[in-house]
Amino acid sequence: MESTPRTIQLLPKPGQHDGEGQRVAEAASRHLNLNTGRVQSTALYTVRYPVSDDELRNFAQSCLQDPVLHDVALDEFRHDPAFKSYILVAKLPGVTDDEGISAQNALGDFLNRPLDTHTQHIFSKRLYFLEHDLPEPDLRRLAQELLGNKLINRFETGPITQIRDYTPRPGGGAEVVTELVPLAGLSDEELVQLSKANLYALNLAEMQAVRSHYLSIRAEREAAGLPTDPTDCELEIIAQTWSEHCKHKEFSAVIKYTDADTGEAFEVDSLFKTYIKNATAEVDRQLRANGNDWLIKVFSDNAGAVRINPDSLFVWKVETHNSPSAIDPYGGAITGILGNNRDPLATGIGGARLLFNTNVLCFGNPEFNGTLLSNQLHPRRIFEGVRKGIEDGGNKSGVPTVNGAIVFDDRYAGKPLVYCGTGAVMPMQLAGLDSWEKKIDPQDRIIMAGGRVGKDGIHGATFSSIELDETSPATAVQIGSPITQKLAMDFLILASRRGLIKCSTDNGAGGLSSSIGELATISGGAVVELEKVPLKYAGLRPWEIFVSESQERFTLAVEPGKLGALLELGREMEVELTDIGYFTDNGLLDVRFDDKPVAYLHMEFLHEGVPRKVLEAEWTRPEALEPTLPADLDYTDVLTRLLGSLNICSRESVIRQYDHEVKGRTIIKPLMGATGQAPQDAAVVRFNFESWEGVAVSNGILPRFGDLDAYHMSAGAFDEAVRQIVAVGGKLPNLSYSDGTFWSVNDNFCVPDSVYDPVTNPDGKFKLAKLVRMCQALRDATAAYCIPLTSGKDSMKNDFKADGVKISVPPTVLYSMTAKIEDVRRTITSDFKQEGDVVYLLGETYDELGGSEFYQLFGELGANVPKVRFEEAKALYILIGQANEQRLIQSCHDLSDGGLAVALAEATFGYGFGAEVELPAGALSLTAQLFAESHSRFVATVAPEDVVAFERHFGLRATRLGRVTADGQLTFRHGGQTVVAADTAALRREWTNGPVNRIIGFGQHEPAH
Repeated sequence: MESTPRTIQLLPKPGQHDGEGQRVAEAASRHLNLNTGRVQSTALYTVRYPVSDDELRNFAQSCLQDPVLHDVALDEFRHDPAFKSYILVAKLPGVTDDEGISAQNALGDFLNRPLDTHTQHIFSKRLYFLEHDLPEPDLRRLAQELLGNKLINRFETGPITQIRDYTPRPGGGAEVVTELVPLAGLSDEELVQLSKANLYALNLAEMQAVRSHYLSIRAEREAAGLPTDPTDCELEIIAQTWSEHCKHKEFSAVIKYTDADTGEAFEVDSLFKTYIKNATAEVDRQLRANGNDWLIKVFSDNAGAVRINPDSLFVWKVETHNSPSAIDPYGGAITGILGNNRDPLATGIGGARLLFNTNVLCFGNPEFNGTLLSNQLHPRRIFEGVRKGIEDGGNKSGVPTVNGAIVFDDRYAGKPLVYCGTGAVMPMQLAGLDSWEKKIDPQDRIIMAGGRVGKDGIHGATFSSIELDETSPATAVQIGSPITQKLAMDFLILASRRGLIKCSTDNGAGGLSSSIGELATISGGAVVELEKVPLKYAGLRPWEIFVSESQERFTLAVEPGKLGALLELGREMEVELTDIGYFTDNGLLDVRFDDKPVAYLHMEFLHEGVPRKVLEAEWTRPEALEPTLPADLDYTDVLTRLLGSLNICSRESVIRQYDHEVKGRTIIKPLMGATGQAPQDAAVVRFNFESWEGVAVSNGILPRFGDLDAYHMSAGAFDEAVRQIVAVGGKLPNLSYSDGTFWSVNDNFCVPDSVYDPVTNPDGKFKLAKLVRMCQALRDATAAYCIPLTSGKDSMKNDFKADGVKISVPPTVLYSMTAKIEDVRRTITSDFKQEGDVVYLLGETYDELGGSEFYQLFGELGANVPKVRFEEAKALYILIGQANEQRLIQSCHDLSDGGLAVALAEATFGYGFGAEVELPAGALSLTAQLFAESHSRFVATVAPEDVVAFERHFGLRATRLGRVTADGQLTFRHGGQTVVAADTAALRREWTNGPVNRIIGFGQHEPAH
């Protein structure tokens, strides 16, 4: 018999600051124009377990209450009499309740009494009290838009005198309905409409191919007792498998490219094969010819794998979660990072240990004050939600977030770009087998591990393959639970080391449909029994069960003889495991519910039947001119404004909310120096505590240069990532025989719709030409530096359309780089170290202000885009590596946004030093010397006693600029005149109190001393 529900409320003590309540009140005013008055935020727990009054009180005080912050109320909803309205935010049936389950585990420990872990006894909620008496519609809007997600939350709202509680009652089964979808008699127009209505995201040619396939196998299906028309599940599986998100159809297309300026024309037979796969194959050939055989697995699994040493592999993956983050910023981001975590976890056999996370984010201007389109979220709201999602996804999983970037551009206001990266370490051997290999035999069991299945994430893959509009479905956003995933992660690590699993993959895009469909290609087929799949709640149809992207799930291939031991381990570690079928070798994906056919698909058609696209690309060089700027510029003022500008100012408010120290292996952190505010170029993370080996982590992203030339934008982004690693002490690969210096790169292309249509996308040919040029630069860069690509992703429909307006992202590519560091103790940071050190510029500056942040201050673009001179850059990087071996460099900082002036200012931030700098006379203008963003350059400092050796080593590649001073003044002189004179503490204050820190609420403050 069920016990009477009891409640525990935790509310702020009188006089304690209620940060959550203040945040809600401010957000309601800012985003919804609602005046709530004061808001009080309280935590509420409903206990459905028999406990005495004393047990309930002692449990609340000992396990839940922070005695400094909280008062406890039992079996009542206590509040200040001044409050007039309330909002209760609870979870719907079946939604994972991490906080409630954690409290339940604590109750079992407190009572020293085992509680059934498969039955939820404690449910967590939030109860908000509002000072003002808001009408019901405003309370609902505040609840649904700012306090929760109607897909996962139940809301109760109203006057405070009528508080209604709600506690979910999970359970239930599927709605056993499988429908047929007749295609044979449909016209072309009806086929297209069917695809749009059901969110298949398939074009006419693809729908025609599906129809033709079913017509060709009518007799075979009749003989097998199957309907001749496809089932709803079959079409959903085909749509998911053929989606742009999963099949990368535009990267695999035949592209007819024309350069309208030169008349050059050629055909590209797959961007992926031509510029990525083939380029990496050539790099691999060169590596192996020089005794470097560390490139182990590329492109064929969830993540790429390279050899660290004879005992271990480094596994590295970066993906995007753009579309979900535009609709539900918090949910999109948390599932982005958790989903990306699962990729290295489930590479090969599975069970890699996660080492770090990265994130690179592209948003519209968060201070936008114009009119939003229908269903368009304000960029600031997206920024805040995404940041919180990344924080919860990483911090609650115990994985440090060590590296990232934030880029602002108005064109990301419709659809943000949310890149999530994860690095991991895996033993070379697991239970005597090569860890990176996936092997499956017929009759091996199909095991689903982790979270249960719900409607969240249905159509996620197809939804991410089309442009957003005002009707985009919230159900396409998955719901993340980092605690559930942490349990599954720990289980997978142990199961793989005990040899209990043959291989694994994650349930990401497409859910079971994708994971089983891909694993079944190894054995040659599969039988799936959907009635066995555990559900979050009642009412899911078979096709929904199979394609749902509900999170925290893995699919495992398990030998029948090891199933018992695996299930027992799952019980011990509180991870739900379900046997849902077996692998075959008959070439069929056979999906059933209660032994009735739901889907019966030929594997060859499913994976190879998609028609290939033929696309057109036409390049015309944009018309651009160098602007005329005022002749009497105040360069001190310009530098100060640059440091406080949106794309250069400090990101400390974001960085400090990510845990980059957990695991204790982060050597170079995002901010360092005695002040804790000196920005660093790349992160460095130690692999373990048994050696000094580590990995450097960087990213390169420069979308604004693409407005001038997409080739040079892509080349520059690649070079930016390379030089960041060189700056911290990394060495280029393959410089000597069998040097073992691995590099592992993920390329992530995010572009707007690039398929030409004379009405809906008239500039499609030009946009596709940009993509071709971006890929050409990638090929040239990999060849120049002998750096291989190991994995990556493309996202092709980054547009938002509403109210007759289309917002398209600028074509953007992110290069996420990692490189082995032989000894993390030999790495270098960016900040000046001591008075009297000599300051040098390494590399050459050109008249390349096009696309610069300097021009951006004046609303100009310019024409002279920075170009990478690969041969000269590589030679310089080799020299820097050699100088580091000789311990000649005290600090090193790469030059990027804002050029030399900004880099020198940032280098003073760590210890409050200054610098006296004399810029050389010559043909190059003072403005270009200060602010040009020419690539492949560094600011380095050298101890006075090493100057002779340093200058002899670098020759003309090093330009002496001046020296580090103790007076905290940054002075630039040119031609005998002082052109910049600034107090470095004032510059740091401007940088620290820039718009990003203001937006996140970091507050105005003096820099630390």
